[in-house]
Amino acid sequence: MIAAMMTASNLGARVTGWGFVVFTLGSIAWSVIGLSSGQTNLLATNGFLTLVSLIGVWRWLGKQRAYEDGDKSATEESRRSASPTLSTASGIAGMPVTARDGTSIGKALEALIACEDAALSYVVIASSGVGGIGEELRAVARADLTFAGDSLKLRREAAWFQALPPLADGDWPPAPE
Repeated sequence: MIAAMMTASNLGARVTGWGFVVFTLGSIAWSVIGLSSGQTNLLATNGFLTLVSLIGVWRWLGKQRAYEDGDKSATEESRRSASPTLSTASGIAGMPVTARDGTSIGKALEALIACEDAALSYVVIASSGVGGIGEELRAVARADLTFAGDSLKLRREAAWFQALPPLADGDWPPAPE
């Protein structure tokens, strides 16, 4: 159960990777029980789960962790410069968003990029709700946002954001309204 929570929470490569380590240890333990008790189905199933979990460890603690470390190092180096110039695109999801008046709006869910020039078109921001239940999604144009390191700042008041129409499930606009 702990491994399932670690992998399902999507808290980054390290947490997910360690979730797969826990899965690996569990499947090895069940394989030993299957082997010692002559339960070949238990042994075969958990032997396969061990293989899948080891692939997860390699993927999340190896490759994905290295990707995250690379984008973090570029971003941090940029922040140490006189005028920061970089923020990771993958890091936009989950960034907290505050309004000009300091009111917490919610979290960035996704960033949509224009195909023509690869410029950021808009960011979908999730507000209200807990764990995706009861949340409302709204599209905010790039021009209405400022990147502030590990967060986004809305260039407008919270009331302006609340007046935006919520997005329908699975029906996002081709451009911000």
